[in-house]
Amino acid sequence: MQTAYISHPLCLKHDMGAHHPECPARIHAIEDQLIASGLFPYLQHHDAPEATREQLLRVHDADYVDSIESAAPQHGMVQLDPDTVMNPFSYPAALRAAGAVVLGVDLVMAGKAGNAFCNIRPPGHHAERGRAMGFCIFNNVAVGVAHALAHHGLKRVAIADFDVHHGNGTENIFHDDPRVMLCSTFQHPFYPYAGAGSGNDHIINVPLQAGTDGAGFRAAVTQYWLPALERFQPELLLFSAGFDAHRDDEMAMLRLTEADYEWVTKEIKRIAEKYAHGRIVSALEGGYELHALGRSALAHIKALSGL
Repeated sequence: MQTAYISHPLCLKHDMGAHHPECPARIHAIEDQLIASGLFPYLQHHDAPEATREQLLRVHDADYVDSIESAAPQHGMVQLDPDTVMNPFSYPAALRAAGAVVLGVDLVMAGKAGNAFCNIRPPGHHAERGRAMGFCIFNNVAVGVAHALAHHGLKRVAIADFDVHHGNGTENIFHDDPRVMLCSTFQHPFYPYAGAGSGNDHIINVPLQAGTDGAGFRAAVTQYWLPALERFQPELLLFSAGFDAHRDDEMAMLRLTEADYEWVTKEIKRIAEKYAHGRIVSALEGGYELHALGRSALAHIKALSGL
C-alpha cells in the first residue's frame, strides 16, 4: 500500500518574518528532494482539511482555541510568544496542519494508505493545552492521537518524537492518559528545559547530552523506546518528525545523520507491523538547515514507503 503525502498550500503562506528559521522554504526543501529522488509521483497525494473545533477541543482548552482565532490578524503580524508569530494565513494554516494528521489517521485506519507523512507547518509538539510556544500553535500530533482514540475507538496509541527539542506540549496533554505512550529523545539541557525528570510508565523521556551522535541516539532508542513499545503493543504509531538533531543543523548540538533517521523509521515500522497492522502517521516538526532537512525527510519517507 502507498504512503500518503498530505500537505496544503496554506502551509506555505504562514510566515513569521524574513529571518525566522521556521520558514515556508522548509516545505519546498522536502518536496524538492522527493521530486529529485523520483519518489514524489509514487506517493498518494492529499490536501489537508481543516481540523474541526471538536477535534481541537480534545487536546486544547476552549478559551485557548478561541483566543487563537480572535488573535488572528487581518494585516501584519501578532506575537503569541517570543518565538511564535501569526500572519493573516497562520490560523487557517494551523487548522490545516492539525487536520492533515487527522486525515492521515483516517486514511491508515480505513486501509486506504499503508502509512502517511504530513509535510506541514506550523509544527505542533510544543503547543500545550492552553499555550502556544516554540513556533507551535496547535499540537498537530496530539489532535491526531485524540482523534484515533475518540473516533476510531483505539485503546493504545504511541508517539515517537525524535525532534532535538522535547515535545513538552505533547507530554502536557497526555501525561496522565495511559492510553498514549510518548517516546522522546531530545538534547538536554536545552529549550524548552523540560522532560528530564517528568516521565512515567507511558512517558519515555530520554535526554541526550550535546554532542551525542547517531550511535548514542540508536543506543537510547534500543534501550528505552523499543522495550517500552513492545510492552505497550500500540494499535497505531505517530512520529513527531523533527530533523533538527542533524549534525548540520546549527539550531542545536546533536550529531545525527540521514542514516539515523532511516534506521529509527525502520525500527518503529517494525513495531507497527507487529502490533498495529503497519499503521503509522508522521508529522513534520523541526529541522532548519534546509539541505539537511530535505535529505533527512527523504530518508524517513523512503523508509516509510519501502520504495
